Amino acid sequence: VPPRIIKPAMRKSCLDMEEKISHITDSKRTSIELWKALKGSKATRETRMEVVAWIAVCKFDCRLEGGFVRDWIVGNCTARPSGYPSTWVTYQINATGTILPYLDKDLIPSDLDCHLPSHKYFDIDKFLDNLHKYQIEYTVYREDWRYVILLDENAKTGPFTMDLIEPHVALTHDRIDFDVSNLSLEKDYTKELGMRVDITYKPYSIELETIVDNIKNKRFQVLRPVDKYVQPRIAKMESRGWTQLGKPMHVIPNPPPKYQVVLVPLPESTDLYQTLVHQMKSYINNQVQVLSIEQIKNPLLEEAYLAMKEIIAKQCKGKIPNERELFHGTKGEAIDGVLNDGFDDRYWGGNFSKCKWGHGAYFADNPSVSHRYTEANTNDQTRIMYYNKVVLGNESILQEQNSELMSAPKGYHSTHGQFPGQPNDDEYIVYRYGQALPYLRITYTA
Repeated sequence: VPPRIIKPAMRKSCLDMEEKISHITDSKRTSIELWKALKGSKATRETRMEVVAWIAVCKFDCRLEGGFVRDWIVGNCTARPSGYPSTWVTYQINATGTILPYLDKDLIPSDLDCHLPSHKYFDIDKFLDNLHKYQIEYTVYREDWRYVILLDENAKTGPFTMDLIEPHVALTHDRIDFDVSNLSLEKDYTKELGMRVDITYKPYSIELETIVDNIKNKRFQVLRPVDKYVQPRIAKMESRGWTQLGKPMHVIPNPPPKYQVVLVPLPESTDLYQTLVHQMKSYINNQVQVLSIEQIKNPLLEEAYLAMKEIIAKQCKGKIPNERELFHGTKGEAIDGVLNDGFDDRYWGGNFSKCKWGHGAYFADNPSVSHRYTEANTNDQTRIMYYNKVVLGNESILQEQNSELMSAPKGYHSTHGQFPGQPNDDEYIVYRYGQALPYLRITYTA
C-alpha cells in the first residue's frame, strides 16, 4: 500500500512520529544534521540507527519495514538489557553453517529490516563506503537471501544489526505475521506511512490508523496461521506487555493480475492442519494419509461470497449469517472448477450432488460423507477434498428426501438434510452461487 498521511483526527497526536519518519526518509537532510545525530550531545543508539536507515532509504532506495518502524518510529519505545553493551551480542551457527550475530531479546528497538530495491542494482560496497564515511563500525555476514550487518559493536550507545533483504525474497515471501509489523517507510515520503502487504480490503479491513492505534496501545492482530515459527513471536510480544486481539486471521495477498487464484501451503504445525488430519483419520479411516493442505486465495470468489454473506445476514435474526466450515468432496474436472470458479450452479447435479435434496452444492461436517463423493486419481491414487466457508443462514431441516428441490424453501437459505438413525451423515445444501467459498484444498490418499 503506497505511503499516505494519517487522517486528521489522529494526526495531531502523531507529530512526533512524523518527525522521526522524516529523519529516515527526507533525502534533503544535511551532513551536519547526520553528524549531529551520530556524534552530538543528544546522540543515542536510536538516532544512530536512524542515520543508517537514512543511508539505505535515501541513498540506495531501500524500503524500511518491521520492528524499528513499529517500536521506535510509531511506538516511541526503548528498552535495554542489563549488563554492558558489549554483552548484548551473541553468535550462533545457522542451519547452513554460517555464524551470525544475534542481539539480546530484551533490546528494543532491536534491528533494522530493509528490503533492497527491485528496480536497480544494490552495490553493497558503495553502501559500506557510506557507513565508513560517517565513521560507523560494521561487520558484514552474507546469506543467500540477505546481508546481515552488525553495527556499532564497540560504540558506547550499544550495537544493533541490519538485514538487507534481496528483492526476490521481498516479492515472494509476502506473508506478514502481525498487523503492527506491516508498516513501511520510503524515500521522500517524509510524513507518510505505507504498508508492506495490503490488508485494507475485506474481510480484513485493517486501515493505517487502526495499526497506529494498536501500536500506541500495545495491541496486535495475528495475520497468519499460528505455527512453530509464529508462536514464539507471539510469546515475545506478550512478554513485552502486548495483548493479542481476537482470533488469528489467515491473510494471503492477492495473486498477480494475470492469475485468478493462488495456493499457499498451510503449515503442518498449525492447530488447524492437525485438527483436519485428526478428523480425516477418525471419520474415514486410519489409513488416510494427508499429503498437503493448501489455503486458497481467489479474490473474485471472496468478493461474491462476502456480498452474499451480507445479504443473508440482513435476513437472519440478529443479523447472524450462520457461517459454517464444512467439507466438500469432488472429482474429475470439478476439482479445478471449484478452485477457479467456486460452486457454480450451472454444473450442480451429477458430480456435485446425488440429488437427495435437489439441485444444489452439498457439504458435510463429517469428512467421511464428503469422501464418498471423491474418486482416486488413476495416476497417483490421490483424492481431493475442499474445506469451505458456507453461509447457511436459516436452515430448513428435512428428513425426507426431495430430489425436485431447486432452492431452499421460502423463508430459508439452505437445506439441512438428515437421515433418521444416522446422525453422522448429515448434509448441508446451498442453492445459490456465492453462498460457499472454497477455503482449503486437501490432497490425500485413502
